[in-house]
Amino acid sequence: MNKHLFPYRWNIADGYPSKDIVAHGSKVFGTFICGGGSSMGYKLAGYEHLGGVEIDTAVAETYRANLHPRHLYIEDLRAFNKRNDIPTELYQLDLLDGSPPCSTFSMAGSRDKAWGKEKRFSEGQKLQTLDDLVFVYCDTIIKLQPKVFLLENVKGIIAGNAKSYTKRICKYLSENGYTVQVFCLNAATMGVPQARERVFFIGHKKKYNLPDLRLNFNEPPVTFAEVKSNQPHDTLHGTKLDIWEKRRFGDKNFGDTNLRLIGKANRFSNAYLYLEKVCPTLTSTMAGERGYIHFDEPMSINEEEIKSISSFPQDYQSTRKDIGWLCGMSVPPIMTAQISYQIYLQWLSKLKENE
Repeated sequence: MNKHLFPYRWNIADGYPSKDIVAHGSKVFGTFICGGGSSMGYKLAGYEHLGGVEIDTAVAETYRANLHPRHLYIEDLRAFNKRNDIPTELYQLDLLDGSPPCSTFSMAGSRDKAWGKEKRFSEGQKLQTLDDLVFVYCDTIIKLQPKVFLLENVKGIIAGNAKSYTKRICKYLSENGYTVQVFCLNAATMGVPQARERVFFIGHKKKYNLPDLRLNFNEPPVTFAEVKSNQPHDTLHGTKLDIWEKRRFGDKNFGDTNLRLIGKANRFSNAYLYLEKVCPTLTSTMAGERGYIHFDEPMSINEEEIKSISSFPQDYQSTRKDIGWLCGMSVPPIMTAQISYQIYLQWLSKLKENE
């Protein structure tokens, strides 16, 4: 018997939903869908995923190739919100999903120094202020009026000065008819092979008067030893190999090793992966540059390991983007599957009974 409700190692070819999960057909639509991490999670949990909105053309092509959506809008969400030609079924959603870009709230970023400033994405898209995209998504919720919504973001949105954004989000949605709960959850407790903490705003229409959602996950941790691949790896050489050879048990990254050796914590973006530990959060930059390093052998992470750590299907194909970058940018499918399955069991199934 599998110890995880949703196994982290799976294939699209095996079909949806996940084994032992019954398809219930609740309809969900996504925004900021990226490569489809969340979308695949909903499908694993028995939902019918209708498609979504994505501004990046290359990413949207990968999404289409792997998920074959019914509705796909390749545009800024602000443009989508102004549409008057949206299909009727998108106004009848059981759930609306969104993960607005979160770099300005990240504890590793410039945070409030970047708030209100325009930024151009690497793909050459138009200048945008990123910190207000959470409210653009709130406008989408209000426009489409789903029964339930989910808004995912980094842990930093509930820390320090960013708490004001959390309060504004909850107030805005409450004033527009939604009951809102805020959760800080770790993917490692859900059977995902990485310690990825994220904040989830989850709410439902007040008129449903549903009980509070309870999200308590306690699945056994998946260590790197379980996901280590036998496929070829790039071996370390030059400066990387020199640093690796001087590592000590307990060093989290090259920065720790260098701090001890030369007094400077540079190259901290090269993180060590310990066989007996759960992997740290997979970031787009570090995964895309293969910055994760095996502690026990002088080699960097490979594609199979990236997919497993991200709980992406092994047969997922990235058409124009590096798979490491794409997985690092995405919500792990199994994380979404676990959360959305509880939303169905505790809320949507009850609403279906009363229809």
